[in-house]
Amino acid sequence: MTKRGSNADVRMRERLAQEAARVMAEEGVGDFAAAKRKAALRLGAPDTRNLPRNQEVQAALMEYQRLFQAESQPRRLRQLREAALEAMALLAPFRPALVGSVLSGTASEHSDVNLHLFAETPEDVAFFLMDRQIPFETDERKLRYGVDQWRDWPVIRFLAGDVMIDLTIFDPAGGREPPRSRVDGRPMERAGESAVRDLLAEA
Repeated sequence: MTKRGSNADVRMRERLAQEAARVMAEEGVGDFAAAKRKAALRLGAPDTRNLPRNQEVQAALMEYQRLFQAESQPRRLRQLREAALEAMALLAPFRPALVGSVLSGTASEHSDVNLHLFAETPEDVAFFLMDRQIPFETDERKLRYGVDQWRDWPVIRFLAGDVMIDLTIFDPAGGREPPRSRVDGRPMERAGESAVRDLLAEA
């Protein structure tokens, strides 16, 4: 009896991961927790505690893209990486680094290009964009460090064609330690301009 229950739990986790992946790929939900909540609701288990880990959803997302978006997803990913490279060249004074789904390869048509910048103040970046007559909006992002330490960082977003460029701005000292990845909890991977060029060349 216990074994059957355990197998059922595993199957439910797999179904939840697959549905959450579909929600992220097709509906543009970028937050893992929100995608899992939607998946649980659609599978008739809104109160379940048997939710898959973010890594399981990420793996299911990659499989979904391989099976159902084999042509469109790689094409869009390349466009986003090219847009990232152009933005990084523009923002070179702030030592930009690519992070997130465009770096990992799971980006979709709904994804933004996420860059980390390093500046003495966020106003330095704002004035830089204003001087080039680039409209932008500001926001704030809470990022995790260590086990349970959080810090707010300023965010600036602007459109480059049909691609949203999302900039998280770190001060030079505070940005040395990467925040934790929402996928696996490890320090977030960052890629400089040469690494992004390599990714494009490999593709």
